[in-house]
Amino acid sequence: MKTIIRVTAALAATAVLFVSAGPAYAQPENPSTETTTTPFTTPNTDTCPYASSPPPAIDLSEVPEPGDSAPDPLPVPADAVGGAAFAQCGTITPDGAPPLPADISATGWVLSDLDTGDVIAAKDPHGRYRPASTIKILLALVALQELDLNKTIVATADDADAEGSRVGIGKGGIYSNFQLMQGLVMASGNDAAHALAAQLGGDAVTVDKMNTTAEELGAFDTRTATPSGLDGPGMSSSAYDLALFFRAAMQNPTFAQLISTETVQFPGFPKDPTVPDDVDRPGFILSNDNQLLYNYDGALGGKTGYTDDARQTFVGGAQKNGRRLAITIMKGDVQPIRPWEQAARLLDYGFALRPATSVGTLVQPDEVADVTSTRTALPNTTTSTPGASSGSSERASALESSGDNAIRIGVGVIGVLVVIGLILCARQLSRKR
Repeated sequence: MKTIIRVTAALAATAVLFVSAGPAYAQPENPSTETTTTPFTTPNTDTCPYASSPPPAIDLSEVPEPGDSAPDPLPVPADAVGGAAFAQCGTITPDGAPPLPADISATGWVLSDLDTGDVIAAKDPHGRYRPASTIKILLALVALQELDLNKTIVATADDADAEGSRVGIGKGGIYSNFQLMQGLVMASGNDAAHALAAQLGGDAVTVDKMNTTAEELGAFDTRTATPSGLDGPGMSSSAYDLALFFRAAMQNPTFAQLISTETVQFPGFPKDPTVPDDVDRPGFILSNDNQLLYNYDGALGGKTGYTDDARQTFVGGAQKNGRRLAITIMKGDVQPIRPWEQAARLLDYGFALRPATSVGTLVQPDEVADVTSTRTALPNTTTSTPGASSGSSERASALESSGDNAIRIGVGVIGVLVVIGLILCARQLSRKR
């Protein structure tokens, strides 16, 4: 009897490990001589796992400051912004459209027409993800509206020491706001973002201004936590919102010029007198970091982004045959192809479809008031929201159901393995007798 108990316990423990480890893949019969590679598949979002919040953070970037608490998820509009089809979280394509291109690792994306505002195709358009540096488009909108681009500033040590990617601003360097915008958009400089935010009232004030602008544009999935796109408590956006930002920014000729500039001369800065043997830093050639600009015929430019939690994010646009299309990508990867290459494939797909093809629209600012009245607070739990549309309720219910199903499957597996263990042990004892 002790033998049966020990074997049963071991099988149960194995079953628990099996269930907690997630999806199982076939193992080779002889691991020492055979290996298996899981084939690439586009992430499945049909059950709306990110309807209210981005995926859990993998680092400490979103831990609130001592004494603060993490903000609740943003309210979710009861009616999907941009059209009823966007209540879905999977792939959304026009009727009769050809299959989507292969090798797209982006979890959420939106393909849209910059001029008409038509959304041509999408995947989890309102799924909430971290934007990383693509949120600098929103900062650019605020800066272009409020700052004199001809004004010059003297960079501080705090500007130069900004966390993350930097264009190369130095303490004591003299820069015009236009040059700071070049560093922000072309090289994703967090140092440039800090220098611009300082003129807008500091990080906290700038974040408030960015969030106000987002709401005015109808971007209700967006909460900015930092001006630069570094992750912070409550940070979120969506592929749909990024499409709104990019379309609004492309209506500004200065922004359109900035993202289409390949190279520019950028100023250096003087030596630091407090540092022994320091030397002056000469100016240098600043290159645009968006590879779509160099490698795609008709590219208008765009914006790249990456953090450990956000993964790869990307915004880009191109013009062909009198049409200007945009693609926004969130939570992608560099495999099986780079984000700009995924963007290129989706742009090709859009240009191959006939004009006026649409599954929804990018809302205009004058339409936002009607959407605002339908926003519904969504708690951290994944239950249905009273008063929400059937699409919203179904998304929450599907998520809750998927969790319950996982528990039931796990319990079932353990039960089956325990029964098998009892049978095998009974037979073994019978043979011994």
